[in-house]
Amino acid sequence: MITKQVVVAGHTCLDITPDLSAVPSGQFKQLLQPGRTLQLQGLTLSTGGCVPNTGLSLHKLGVPVRMIGKIGDDLFGKAIQDIIRREGVTLAEDLVVDPGASTAFTIILNPPGFDRSFLHFAGANQTFYASDLSRATLNEAALFHFGYPSLMRSIYRGEGGELVSILQRARRAGLTTSLDYSMPDLHSPAGKVDWPLVLANSLPYVDLFLPSVEELTYLLQPETFNAMNENPHISFMEAISPELLTALSQRVLAYGVKAVMIKLGHRGIYLRTASAEVWDKGGRALEGMSTSWFNRELWVPAFEVDVRGSTGAGDAAVAGFLASLLKGKDPETALILAAAAGACSVEQPDAISGLSIGDTVLARIKGGWSTQPLDLTAAGWQWDKTNGFWEKV
Repeated sequence: MITKQVVVAGHTCLDITPDLSAVPSGQFKQLLQPGRTLQLQGLTLSTGGCVPNTGLSLHKLGVPVRMIGKIGDDLFGKAIQDIIRREGVTLAEDLVVDPGASTAFTIILNPPGFDRSFLHFAGANQTFYASDLSRATLNEAALFHFGYPSLMRSIYRGEGGELVSILQRARRAGLTTSLDYSMPDLHSPAGKVDWPLVLANSLPYVDLFLPSVEELTYLLQPETFNAMNENPHISFMEAISPELLTALSQRVLAYGVKAVMIKLGHRGIYLRTASAEVWDKGGRALEGMSTSWFNRELWVPAFEVDVRGSTGAGDAAVAGFLASLLKGKDPETALILAAAAGACSVEQPDAISGLSIGDTVLARIKGGWSTQPLDLTAAGWQWDKTNGFWEKV
């Protein structure tokens, strides 16, 4: 049983997902024309953003959680509260209702044969501040996780000043701090932000950094990101090399971060941790951490799944990792459980309904759940056949 409480704060929205499964594969662009009607098979309303996705995933994995996001006093805000309360009557109690703001929403278009597209309205997320965090709530928790600052104007503007204030407040309360990102909208004001500077200002107050590889490459090396996306012969994900991950993680660890976990989609999850002396002061969630966490570089493959929807998979992986850490698991187990939680998530259209309660996910792994091919032999990594992970020694 996990007794350490987690506060999840940051981006919150309502996801509106039309069912486009009846559209012939690859024909969405041709059929979506002015004046035409596309028949839907239905519509799904679900919570979106880091706060509900990661928060409810942690709840399903048996972690005590408090969720702090900002919503409006409107129909969409009430829908978010209702959906969260279905998972736990008290889970919506810490949401901040702003009568002067509208609730954020995202329309997710996921037609057969195409990658997803998002129509997003930021709403109340644009006015989230450190003052929205209750000191009493922070004082009762062990870990503070903040998500998606790149989608929240009040958080990233001013060189990330509000993000720094939020992380400092959590640190002063004695919490371990965790941070996740989402890809900035390159055509919005977020696309003009000096993200390396924002990271330089904020990462010294972060213990656990948990971005995707696309996000981290863009945030730290935008030139590399652009060059990789312009290559017509290989996809961005397939172009990811162990050397790039080592370089990116080294930059992150240089700011004092204790562990950086990088989500790699169908190529699995990578983890790199700092040396022993960096782990000395890490907040209540890291008290009594095993020495097995010091100075490791690991990569686990993704599990084989029948994908029904990838929305929220990264948030579920984060929840799997944090839940394992709070249980006192070693880093390789935490990373494998992160990959498993992400895989369970994509087996359902929404972020959380595919997750199982408690140790059911671990039982599925032990039952011989197969993984996708991943061979790092040529890069000098070693395969642990017994436990199913690669390690750079």
